[in-house]
Amino acid sequence: MPIKAFAFDAYGTLFDPGSVARAVDAAFPGHGDFITALWRQKQLEYTWLRSAMGRFADFETVTREALVHAALTVRPALDERIAEALCAAFDRLAPYGEAREALDLLAGRRLAILSNGSDAMLSALLRQAELEAYFPVVIGSTTVGAYKPHPEFYRALTAALDLPPEEIALVSGNGFDLAGAKHFGLRTVRIARLSPEALREATQDGSAIGPATVFSSLRSQMDDLSGGPDETCASLLDLAAIATGMEG
Repeated sequence: MPIKAFAFDAYGTLFDPGSVARAVDAAFPGHGDFITALWRQKQLEYTWLRSAMGRFADFETVTREALVHAALTVRPALDERIAEALCAAFDRLAPYGEAREALDLLAGRRLAILSNGSDAMLSALLRQAELEAYFPVVIGSTTVGAYKPHPEFYRALTAALDLPPEEIALVSGNGFDLAGAKHFGLRTVRIARLSPEALREATQDGSAIGPATVFSSLRSQMDDLSGGPDETCASLLDLAAIATGMEG
């Protein structure tokens, strides 16, 4: 069945969560990579915990909770001004370098955002990157009241697009998201920026394994709980060719 719409994850797919590392290192000199990786990992874990426990809170709250957790590993308390500044920086994440060109190559196709971000955070993120015009449909966790990979998230997408799951492809760099989408019945396209070969090389070069490599090991590999993705590419720029094949 041909694909009629492409839905994009935001964090880790269109926007680079690691782009806050400079601001984090300024707040925690010498600990930027460590705090950045732990912050993002706990942010994801708290979305899963809250969904499993039925204790939804907006993504702003989750983001701040995760930052506090990470900061307490190096300091006894987190200064309020630092917390506000770093959480604000998360609304100014840099898009991956090829994002705009890749979206231009998909011109004429139906595009959507499907993200754990709150509606307000996603609006700010797309606005500052000047990408709002590409996405007439934006679905965040505020709308759903849950977090991916909860089935309600993907159900909200099919409702918003008025399409069956098999006619929508989710584009994501996050294995857990792809697993959830595949389980729901969506088609899936994985953005695999770090190859298995590059990851193995980073863990076997004889040097100490740093926090960025540990985070990549956790997040860059596919979670195959629902089978592998339908398509895999190394860059968003590969999507145009993949889209043509999936639409045929």
